[in-house]
Amino acid sequence: MNRKTLVLSAVVGLLAPVLVACGSTGSGSDGGDAIVVGTTDQFVAGADAPAPLDPAYAYDTGAWNVLRQTLQTLMHAPRGGGEPVPDAAESCIFTDNASESYRCKLRSGLTFADGTPVTAQDVKFSVQRVLDIDADNGTAALLSNIDTIETKGEDEIIFHLATPDATFPYKLSTPVAGIVSKEKYEGKKLREGFQVDGSGPYTMKTETDGDHVSQVVFSKNPNYKGDLKLHNDKVVLRTFADAASMGKALEEGDIDLMTRAMSPEQIKNLLENPKEGIELTEMPGLEIRYLAFNTNAPAVKNKAVRQAIASLVDRGQIAQEVYGATAEPLYSLIPSSISAHTNSFFNKYGEPSRANAASILSNAGISTPVKLTLHYTTDHYGEGTAKEFEALRDQLNASKLFDVKIEGAEWAKFRPAQKRGDYAVYGLGWFPDFPDPDNYTAPFLDKGNFLNSPYVSDKALELIPQSRREADRTAASPAFKQIQDIVANDVPVLPLWQGKQYVAARENVSGVEWALNSSSDLQLWELFRGTA
Repeated sequence: MNRKTLVLSAVVGLLAPVLVACGSTGSGSDGGDAIVVGTTDQFVAGADAPAPLDPAYAYDTGAWNVLRQTLQTLMHAPRGGGEPVPDAAESCIFTDNASESYRCKLRSGLTFADGTPVTAQDVKFSVQRVLDIDADNGTAALLSNIDTIETKGEDEIIFHLATPDATFPYKLSTPVAGIVSKEKYEGKKLREGFQVDGSGPYTMKTETDGDHVSQVVFSKNPNYKGDLKLHNDKVVLRTFADAASMGKALEEGDIDLMTRAMSPEQIKNLLENPKEGIELTEMPGLEIRYLAFNTNAPAVKNKAVRQAIASLVDRGQIAQEVYGATAEPLYSLIPSSISAHTNSFFNKYGEPSRANAASILSNAGISTPVKLTLHYTTDHYGEGTAKEFEALRDQLNASKLFDVKIEGAEWAKFRPAQKRGDYAVYGLGWFPDFPDPDNYTAPFLDKGNFLNSPYVSDKALELIPQSRREADRTAASPAFKQIQDIVANDVPVLPLWQGKQYVAARENVSGVEWALNSSSDLQLWELFRGTA
């Protein structure tokens, strides 16, 4: 795909869904029988991940989509996007001009689902335990800028930050800041298994098959006090081994809606051959996919190897042949729909070029072919992942500069191995915690990052806190441009594509257009049967 003309669009804020097949919509009524939602996300408890639903550990979209239904946060993302608004809090505000002190006052009469009062001390306990546990999954990094937490009375919390951070309200809207009871969670130990107790819109019960969750039943929490309006009394989240079995369940009426992760073939088929009684809705998405490198691994320690890969990868071919209309090439960690995006990789490497790659390797004195294994997860991002890695392998091998093999593993094994540094090169996806360029840079480059990466850029570590000083986020763009250029030069990660997201539902289900927001947050409370 020729990419010589590149367009920057800055779209942070209200993102409107598109109804692909006609059907009913609305904002709804309460009640009705349980709505059943299908997902291919897998929830597994094991030796490497004993507490997959503890907010101090959970840091993947599937787990967060369970926690968002059950745990309440001080702030939450509003329905149509934009800046966070109070949920458990009655109000939150920076009390200084430097964005270093953030004060929240709790809603009156706030309780956990069991009726126990939620106090400022519970909020402090919840946030502090994330920092104290400091799990190797990278969750604590979101809150690591907190210096001290102060409480005043039963309903006031003040967060004193180590450095200015205009993005802090967004971080308080994520499940890592979910409020839990000190009666049910230990302060310095993860809560193993699948039980979650909070003050969110739903209570939950899990049904398991061995160490796997087969389904989660969400029931309306009668004690919930917050900003959300629930349009149903019960939703069942049912897990499927693959997209094909999930799609069959939808066609046969066993489930009412399916989302993560439909296969590219399913989406294409529903777009071109709509099925009676099923509607497909396209949602704006901020998902990205990328290759990441263990920069201490001998095979890729020399950045010339990583730069050569960046010179060879044909993103356009992958997007078009593997994902079709659901993906487009990405030339930066920051998606093109987020302000501050620049096409840093295209600016440095241009179109895929064997000659450029060969020159980079030759100048660095690296013998070819370079032997590599690319690792990917078989069950976390959908069925297109295997085809994507086959395409990457073939592109690199076609150059004769690389001798590449690929290996897939289930997420329950893949993620712990990746964090341990077992893989030299591996593929991951990223769904933003919040739609700000900070959340596409800091999780990969800051201390205690999500990847557990050994890569360090002193300049990036200087620029990240500098960017957070800007309450006007557009004013942070120069810092993010430098960060993107650093990534393109050093290639600790290699962005590949950004995607759209889709929901398929039976036509008697409404609220579907709000079921996912742009960060892929599942908002089950929006669903209901019938019309408004």
